[in-house]
Amino acid sequence: MLLISVVIFGCAAHEKMTKTVIDPIPVPEKAETVFYPMPPQKPRLQFLLSITSEEDLGKKTVNPSSFKQGDSPKKIAKAYDIEAVQGKIYISDINYKIISIVDLEKKEFTHIKNSSYTGRYFPTPAGIWVTENDYKYVADFKKKQIVVFDNNNNFFRHYGEDGQFDKPVDTAVFENKIYVCDMNKHMVIVIDKDSGKTIQKIGGIGKKEGTFYKPSHVIVDKQGYLYVNDSFNFRVQKFDPNGNFLKKFGFPGDTLGAFARPKGLDIDREGHLYVVDSAFENVQVFDDKTTDLLLFFGGFGTAPGSMFLPSGLHIDYHNVRYFKEYVDKNFSLKYLVYVSNMWGARKLNVYGFGEWIGAPLPDMGEKEMEDKGKK
Repeated sequence: MLLISVVIFGCAAHEKMTKTVIDPIPVPEKAETVFYPMPPQKPRLQFLLSITSEEDLGKKTVNPSSFKQGDSPKKIAKAYDIEAVQGKIYISDINYKIISIVDLEKKEFTHIKNSSYTGRYFPTPAGIWVTENDYKYVADFKKKQIVVFDNNNNFFRHYGEDGQFDKPVDTAVFENKIYVCDMNKHMVIVIDKDSGKTIQKIGGIGKKEGTFYKPSHVIVDKQGYLYVNDSFNFRVQKFDPNGNFLKKFGFPGDTLGAFARPKGLDIDREGHLYVVDSAFENVQVFDDKTTDLLLFFGGFGTAPGSMFLPSGLHIDYHNVRYFKEYVDKNFSLKYLVYVSNMWGARKLNVYGFGEWIGAPLPDMGEKEMEDKGKK
């Protein structure tokens, strides 16, 4: 199955974006390396690596018989959601019922032990949000709580009074507000970080703008704008910091720009909104200002860069240096894009977003070559 994408033609603020349908290509020197898109446009994404076990980080296999009770699993089983800080990637694993920690410096897996329950297990961890000071907020929809761990991975506190949440599946934090995506209540419940009291409710069941049907994921950007995956309405909605509806992305369908089963989402610093679709098994990228589709990448299969029931997505500016060895010499890496897969052999796909800095690629259009020559 071919991987098909819609081109981002220059992604910095000063570059013009256009769209066309194309296939990704392998790098000439390394057949396993995949770019999105292929010529005649310049590549903007490179598939870098899949991480499923410590071996993928370069660590030698340890005899399982040497494990002690309570040791961290050395592999990812079912990756639902992803976050990252400097040197670490956090994965909500709903099979092992833990938050796995991929330590990029030590090249090993550890996990957060939930001391508020029994042993290392969460009833059902789902969405995770990590603050800049490395506090982890985990949505536990079976316990109906948001569980918080400090920067030493110790239990800090939990949120969720009786009846406050029904099925919290994701969470996000901005300043003194915690946003809780409640799938069964069809809303985002905003609570005060200090008191834990509900201070606002956004949404409610419906199809009109500003309402939801089974929302599943939520993020908030650096300015406090809220993005909600309105899953069963097949769209993403954007709200201002006061909770007022602003715009929507996507629509139901099986064409470019449509959604069938939207999941995790994130936005980069240049205003590109990434949204996972677990039915199409790809990621679509939209322009935040225009809501236009700019690119999609992935696709089902076993080839490098493909996906298998993808769920979570996270954009990471902190850990670029750990993946530079996988980057083509003609590609300048700006940030990382993580996509988690619930099934298949590759549980965490790592892509790099950047810019082609090498010589014009074969079959580049005449205008592309002229532009390259002027730089």
